[in-house]
Amino acid sequence: MPAHEILLEAKKLRRVSDSLDVLATQHAPLAEALTVLSGNVRNSASLLEVLVELRLGPEPGLESASN
Repeated sequence: MPAHEILLEAKKLRRVSDSLDVLATQHAPLAEALTVLSGNVRNSASLLEVLVELRLGPEPGLESASN
């Protein structure tokens, strides 16, 4: 189903966001920029989840990618 595939991509984006947060703690000179990028990626994941919910509706038995 398209909703499932889109939610999987949202989950991948959340993992990328988490990785950027870790990098931000390890690289002080880039911390602020990496944190901003991480937030933007996480927001994109949230927007994908909302888009699926609004346009395709919830799929039975499918958990949100943010869980």
